[in-house]
Amino acid sequence: MVVVGLPRGGVPVAYEVAKALHAPLDVLLVHKIGVPYQPEFAMGAVGDGGYRVVDEHTVRWAGVTPEQLDTAARREIDELTARGARLRRGRAPLPLTDKTVVVVDDGAATGLTALAACHLARAAGARRVIAGMPVASREAVAALRKEADDVVCVDVPPSFMAVGEWYETFGQTSETEVLALLDRAWAEVPAPSPDPPAGGSNKEAGHDPGRRDPAERDPVEVRIPAAGVVLAGTLVPPRPGKGIVLFAHGSGSSRHSPRNRFVAQVLQEAGLGTLLFDLLTAAEDGDRSLVFDIGFLARRLLGATAWLRAAESGVDAATPVGYFGASTGAAAALVAAAAPASETGVEVGAVVSRGGRPDLAGDALPAVRAPTLLIVGGWDTQVLALNRAARARLVCESRLDVVPGATHLFEEPGTLAAAAALARDWFAAHLAPHA
Repeated sequence: MVVVGLPRGGVPVAYEVAKALHAPLDVLLVHKIGVPYQPEFAMGAVGDGGYRVVDEHTVRWAGVTPEQLDTAARREIDELTARGARLRRGRAPLPLTDKTVVVVDDGAATGLTALAACHLARAAGARRVIAGMPVASREAVAALRKEADDVVCVDVPPSFMAVGEWYETFGQTSETEVLALLDRAWAEVPAPSPDPPAGGSNKEAGHDPGRRDPAERDPVEVRIPAAGVVLAGTLVPPRPGKGIVLFAHGSGSSRHSPRNRFVAQVLQEAGLGTLLFDLLTAAEDGDRSLVFDIGFLARRLLGATAWLRAAESGVDAATPVGYFGASTGAAAALVAAAAPASETGVEVGAVVSRGGRPDLAGDALPAVRAPTLLIVGGWDTQVLALNRAARARLVCESRLDVVPGATHLFEEPGTLAAAAALARDWFAAHLAPHA
């Protein structure tokens, strides 16, 4: 079990919870996005890795434009990055994979910040997420119950205006106080040990063939020379006899994307290797035109694949390779897979698109030879129609799977896990050495 507090006000409450549970304490960096002319009124929240939750109803009601929303979100993300560096002071975040994670705040009016934190904990691999707070509105509790496995709230008053009205003293928690509590907690409580599997386990102690061996497959930060630039990446090698999947992020998202990291973790648990890397350099990241330059992105993907095949990557050159793409990254993956192996030296074993735009691959679609799985949310109707049209142009083995109740980003409870399981099974079937 790990207790995480939401800085700054949630940390003093989380400290007491962690102490009572004899559990380690960490912070989960999230912050609300305030309405421009009323900053205390939340219209969304942002979290580590650029994660964002938006209350569309409030955005429409407040008359906030997309440009204003993006500006406010970027401002909060910049602040979060700086705050994380100050609070953690060089410490790595506690691992949440396979843990019960208790997300603690000092209260919830809209619940958006706590909701974003629960999403982040789930994306980081938490097996169970519990939201806890002293007081919250009925609406916030109802929203949190849709995402968290459990909600523990001391008081849910029938009339709720603000968190502060339920405290005798509700001054601003200082960063100095937060740092002192974190230092005390990290000194008092040892690092977390793995939670026991739900329902018990009959596996031998220390051995679980369904999980990766961290001693053998720790993530490695790598630098990938590709098409004249150097790209940053995170490599987890495959188990013997398993394939490796390269992630082509879409719409400018980075290798730190919580959604892609979640999917990568699911693939790793099946023994597959993963390479998450940035298709754009830091200098290129601000050029939005490159995000939709499918040929450009495909060449970067092929360059990264060539590096992976080379000896310096440490991965056996005979390892089967697959591509996982989202948004425009899915089109880049298909264009790269369609390129003749005689010219690129790359034979792609399988492609999976999640919420992708395969239609943007255009005339490359009939040339794709790799078995292709298209995963689309049932509520993402426009993209679903585009995927159906794109699949009609594929002549390779293909399948279209629709995840019920999912929108474009698969933010609804359980939908991302369903998409990840579909991707895992597709890659496991098509990246076997005999394939």
